[in-house]
Amino acid sequence: MYYFKRIYIIVVLLSIVINFTIKDQFYWSSFIFYTFPLPIIILLIIGLLVFIKKSTKKIIALALILTVIWISRSYKHNETNINESHIEIVLWNASRDRNFEDAFNEIKSIPDILILVECGEKDIKKVKLKYVDNYFFLSKEEIGIFSKTPITVKNKINSENNSTIINFKVRGFNFYAIDLSGSMFNFRKKELDFLFFNIDKSKKTLILGDFNTPFESVHFKDFKDNFNHAFSEKGNGFRETWPWNIPLLSLDHIWASKDLEILTVEKINTFKSDHSILKAVIKN
Repeated sequence: MYYFKRIYIIVVLLSIVINFTIKDQFYWSSFIFYTFPLPIIILLIIGLLVFIKKSTKKIIALALILTVIWISRSYKHNETNINESHIEIVLWNASRDRNFEDAFNEIKSIPDILILVECGEKDIKKVKLKYVDNYFFLSKEEIGIFSKTPITVKNKINSENNSTIINFKVRGFNFYAIDLSGSMFNFRKKELDFLFFNIDKSKKTLILGDFNTPFESVHFKDFKDNFNHAFSEKGNGFRETWPWNIPLLSLDHIWASKDLEILTVEKINTFKSDHSILKAVIKN
């Protein structure tokens, strides 16, 4: 019990230090940074009450301070005021068990553009026949694209670690549908550098998908310098999209070039996948 207590305290302290300093700057630190986001650290600190009886007030105070920091970082509130021409874009990691029809049912509407990461192929032919006046694309990497207007797929690139980038155009917008490798053994810096190198930084560009990387990662610096993070700009609620409606990690992102006006971003919770849905409205 004594050694377990010591290890527990070391894990808590190391997690706090990494979260507020180097984050996932290094390969080794990324394991701790992704495994112990702030909500988990807060729970671990509360767990210290089992081992440390004399510092109850200090432990509770530390947990409260970190809770305030987490909420101030994560929770967003923006007024929704859509009274002009706009385009509605939906992103969802469907976990291979769901398809376009499932997405329509979950969001209770048919958006202008829908990107599904890990799109299931079940009944896909029936869905296409049902929405015969619309346009579909499904890659072998299970990235699905739906649009009310024609889709022009410009390019598809795969990294050596199985990250996928699909560049397509719809209604004059330049889209990049992303599915970055989710393996903990693939250093995120390499994958995000690969992505950033292969995208066009021009106007009317949207980059969206499952990045398998939390927003707080240091490796998003180039993206933050060149694009606006849609949820951080105009989202409502907690930014985290994983897992199962529990706000632990923001793995799904929509990045918009700075010439685009983001009107609102809604996060739709669902138990049809371990990822929440993001619905963004962009000024057309």
